[in-house]
Parts: sequence; C-alpha cells; structure tokens
Amino acid sequence: MTVCAIEPVAGHEDGAGRAGCTITADGGYAARLASAGDSFFPERWTLDGPEPYAVPLPGNQPEEPGTEVQPLGDGRVLIHRLVDGRHAFSLLYPAGAGTGELPLGTVACPEEGTRPRLLPPAPGGERAYAIAAGPRSTTVWLVAGGARGPERVAEVPGRCSGGVWLDRAGRMLALDREAGGCTKAVVVDLGRGGEVSPLLQIAEGSDDRVLLADPDSGLLLIRSDAASPGRDRLGWGVLGSTLPVRFPQCLRLPDCTVTPFAIQPGQMLTPEGCAVALRVDGAAGSWVGVWRPAERKVRHFPAPAGWLTGAGLWTADGALRLPYATRSVPCGVAVLRVPGQERPPEGLEVRRAVGSATSGELPPEQGGSGPVSAELPAGAAPLAFGVSAALAVTRPVPLQQAPLARLVTK
Repeated sequence: MTVCAIEPVAGHEDGAGRAGCTITADGGYAARLASAGDSFFPERWTLDGPEPYAVPLPGNQPEEPGTEVQPLGDGRVLIHRLVDGRHAFSLLYPAGAGTGELPLGTVACPEEGTRPRLLPPAPGGERAYAIAAGPRSTTVWLVAGGARGPERVAEVPGRCSGGVWLDRAGRMLALDREAGGCTKAVVVDLGRGGEVSPLLQIAEGSDDRVLLADPDSGLLLIRSDAASPGRDRLGWGVLGSTLPVRFPQCLRLPDCTVTPFAIQPGQMLTPEGCAVALRVDGAAGSWVGVWRPAERKVRHFPAPAGWLTGAGLWTADGALRLPYATRSVPCGVAVLRVPGQERPPEGLEVRRAVGSATSGELPPEQGGSGPVSAELPAGAAPLAFGVSAALAVTRPVPLQQAPLARLVTK
C-alpha cells in the first residue's frame, strides 16, 4: 500500500512541510511525535484492526521537536535522536504500563551540515533506512533490521535528497542527486552494493525529481521545470514505458502548493486509472485534492478536522484513508470515497477510536480546511470499520529515460 512519509513529498525537502505521521508500507501501523502542552512524545497508531487506536510511548524525558519516528511492521517504533553529537537509533515498544527501549546504535557525521534523515518506510516493514547527504557524497544507512546495528549499505556520489521505493522488495531506491548545477533522479540498487543508474532525465539542464511511485501500476509522480524553465511543475510517467512524461495543466493551481502524498495501489497495468491524493496548501489552509492521469481535473475536498496534514493512504478499491486527531477523537481515520468510483457510498466516513465520546468531526461545508468543490457530496455515510484489501506484489522495470511530451496539458 502506498505510504506517506515523515518528510514532505515522500522524503523531499522542497515540499510543503512534514507530514503529520508516518504509515508503514502495508498500512498496518502509523507513528507520530505527539504533543502534550510543550512536551513531545512518540505515539503509535494501530490501523489494521476493527477500530484505530493509539498507544503513547513516552521515554524518560520529553523528546525534542525535530525527533524522527517511524513504525515497523511488527508494531515497534524506530526513533532517531541526537545524543552528544551523535545520531542514536532505538526501537520503542509497549512494556506493561511503560515503554521498552532497545538501543540499536549510533551514527557519527563528522562533516558539518551532514545529518541522517529517515527514508520512507521500506516495503516489508522489517528494515528501516536513512540517508546522510554530505557535500560530495551521500551515505545510505540500514539503521534497523540489520545484524549488528546501523550499517553503511551504499555510498552515492553527489548530494542526494528525496527517497522513493520503486519495488515491493525494498531493493530499488530512487534518490534525487545534485550534479552539474541541476538535480536528476537516480536509482540505487541496494541488492548490488548500491549500484547507481539514471532514472529520470527529461532535458539536459532541467531539475527532475521523483516524488511518488506505485510498484503495481508503475505510475510515477515527478516534479520538474523541463516544461516551464525556472518553474517547477507536477507531472507523471510510467516505469519502463516509452511514453513521454506529461505535465497536466489541471495540476497548476494558482497561489497554491500542490504535494502528492499517496497513490492508489493494486491497479495492474492501468496507471492512468490510479487515483492520486494531493495535499493542497493555500491562503485558506490545507485541503485534499484527488486526481487521476486519465482525467483533466482535480477534485477538491475539505480535510477532516484535526487531519495529520499530508498523511494518508489509498486502499485498492479506491478509498482514501486520512488519519486525524482532535480533542474529542484522539485517534481517528476519515475515509473519503470520491464521486465516480464504482463502489458506493460516496463522501466521508469516519473511523474512530474505541471509547471516544463522539463519532468524530466531519469537515465543515464552508471554510475551515479549504475550498469545497461542487462535486463534494452533502452529508456523510454511516460509520464503517472495514479492513483494507490485501495487495498483490509485482516487480517494476526501472525507468531509464523519460522523453518530454510536446503536448503537456493532457
């Protein structure tokens, strides 16, 4: 299942801000740095049961605001702290009335300005990776799931950002590498000692970044200035395809920042039909957009109150699940079914934590979280506690070259 990332745009530093939580690749768990007054503590959410519920995992002292957390597939939570100038990684888990902690080791970054950053959760949920970008090279670290603490698994020439998994095996990793005054996406094969090859090259002097990828359909979401030199635009392509990269006009929203955060999985051989969830940030706040490559429009929906902004995932049957937390519902999931889907009902459903006083807070019809399109259904469907469908596993063909379409408005 497509995941959201702790860094914007699945790990990119040039997005609209950090997502409110991180979700495992299979959608079973989420983790976030929650707050209680001025204090911060890790919190794990369980999402694959009848109702979502949260478990606080506080340590012996409050965490720093920039502390990274990431759930693993077995329910433990990886935490990344800065301790005495070194980057320490530990696994947190519930232990009776308290929190158990398993130290994994530390990573030293002697070069100034070099700081490890967790990559999006790897498929399988057993391993976790981080990258540390230096001025001349970038190191890929296996920080959880190895045999003996953090391990250096690849050294990539150049300064890299981003981080998108291209396959279900957690082997092919896309990174955005700065070189020669521009940024190009490359693929790092962790199964072959970090072998690097080109992934996305549209024009010689363009900045071409990979934002999201879906292994089932091969759909890629990219950001590039190839179509409009000096101005980044959102586009899409297909892994292994000879078709050109396209930059739909409908994804250009005036005075707004548009950030894709989830792709509908399970759409074998039909990338044009995949639904893509967009975080839209504008003067009115943040809201949710939904778009498909086969369509020439973006559908706009208000986010649920308390949305963990930028976080969410699709089910294979076309439901977008958005985690949210409010004072009355500390752990909830709003389910958005977009008009035009084959399976009713349309609109927002709410999944709430056990013991909540209310059934959740639906987005207002006016104002609040952002504009509402004319296609937004009135009202909301009854409470639903479904479990996401299992996803098939395929292996994509890495993209080598991506020609630029002459017509970029489709």
